[in-house]
Amino acid sequence: MKENSLQFWLRRLGLSLIGLLLVISLNSYLTSPSNAQGVLKVGTEPAFPPFEMQAPGGKGLTGFDIDLFQAIGEEAGLEIQFQSMPFDGLIPALQSQTIDAAISGMTITAERAQTVDFARPYFQSGLAIAVRTEDKGEINGFDDLENKRIAVAIGTTGAQEAQKISGVEIFTFDNSALALQELSNGKVDAVVNDAPVTLYAIKVGNLNNVEVVGELLTEEYYGIALPKNSPNLEKVNNALDELLKTGRYRQIYQKWFAGEPAKLPLVAPALEGETAAFSLTRMLPTLLWGALVTVMLTAFSVFFGTIGGTLLATASISDFKPLGWLSRIYIDFFRGTPLLVQIFMIYFGLPSLLQQIGLDFSFNRFAAAVTALSLNSAAYLAEIIRGGIQSIDQGQWEAAQSMGMGWVQTMRYVIFPQAFRRMLPPLGNEFITMIKDTSLVAIIGFEELFRQGQLMVATTYRAFEIYAAVALIYLFLTFIASRVFSWLENRLNPVRRANKKASAKVTSSSEQLAS
Repeated sequence: MKENSLQFWLRRLGLSLIGLLLVISLNSYLTSPSNAQGVLKVGTEPAFPPFEMQAPGGKGLTGFDIDLFQAIGEEAGLEIQFQSMPFDGLIPALQSQTIDAAISGMTITAERAQTVDFARPYFQSGLAIAVRTEDKGEINGFDDLENKRIAVAIGTTGAQEAQKISGVEIFTFDNSALALQELSNGKVDAVVNDAPVTLYAIKVGNLNNVEVVGELLTEEYYGIALPKNSPNLEKVNNALDELLKTGRYRQIYQKWFAGEPAKLPLVAPALEGETAAFSLTRMLPTLLWGALVTVMLTAFSVFFGTIGGTLLATASISDFKPLGWLSRIYIDFFRGTPLLVQIFMIYFGLPSLLQQIGLDFSFNRFAAAVTALSLNSAAYLAEIIRGGIQSIDQGQWEAAQSMGMGWVQTMRYVIFPQAFRRMLPPLGNEFITMIKDTSLVAIIGFEELFRQGQLMVATTYRAFEIYAAVALIYLFLTFIASRVFSWLENRLNPVRRANKKASAKVTSSSEQLAS
């Protein structure tokens, strides 16, 4: 009785402590600086120089937008806290009110204004065409881009304008720096991007073989985006008006750009446009095509990864020590470094390195994606295969050799059939993981399932509906893969086969007796 009473009070004490910790954590969260009054959480993508970028030494952010918003905060009496995030995630973050505002060289458009509010324009810009110096004579304006390969940053007005060109092949990237690197490597014919950013990147980004041609394609205005009906909209507008009147805006402008700033309107002309209604049903065929591409990419990667993994596993258990060491170095490198870094090294780094030593080499995106995923998968599959082979009792090797079997025969007829059954569960896990890992190749603009979803969000700004549909399709693909591997496990189970044969014999004997 006393023991039960003690347990009761200990349980109550434990629950009370947990409750107290939750209350303290919640109170700390609600009263932290990021949620206190007078603090504005501002989202930005620090890969858009000279508007926003990492400060020298990696300490904080710098750029025209950063300086301007800090000045707005001082004028409005607000503490500004910047949060780095991808450009195409800014509007979804505003919709969910994860951030209070966004500034990232965002062009004011009618489509964006359907989901967020914009403060008055703070910068006049326009789109420009960048080409390789050797192609300057062929491309001098917008009309010359027909049937060309064009790189753009996802979710930008440059991407929207590029879609209007007849016969064009569009390569989308997460930011303009990657698009310009693609042009410098000779994989595309041109980049359509914001003029100030392009000029700055050419100047400081070691892009000596790239230059801007023709006049500005469009006249655009950048705006500060806030959630719909945000109470901070008026504060930001009033502060921006004051900076323009006092001349402080001009001072910030001339810190980053030459010349005088353009006269800015109160309302961007683009807000007079109309947009089509959103329909997920209309976009479903595109997502299903992306799913098919994902399945193809997974199948190729696992196929080549299995070949590589088998060779690596064989090398790692070989009696020739140097071969085992090389295999271990490979496995440790590809398992110990992020797949995303490997994709960047193969697609962007390798061609750039080879071109520097005089070799004209470039990767097709599908080939680069399959190569990166296969090399990574081979490292994991090698360990699965090695573990499966070494799990077979040593006595079976000796028995096979005593019967006169060679190494290859022993492996083929005795060891591997048993090892394969043991390898099936981890092989199934690796296949399912590969289906999900294919989403990482979206970073190089390869349009598989996740990238198709990104492109839709970039134009419709309906993040939840589209990403939910993408998640369900991934779930369906992984469920099917899981069921297939479960069926294989049952099919290859020796106990199941023995029981089935025994059951068949009993049934046959019963039928004979009955007859």
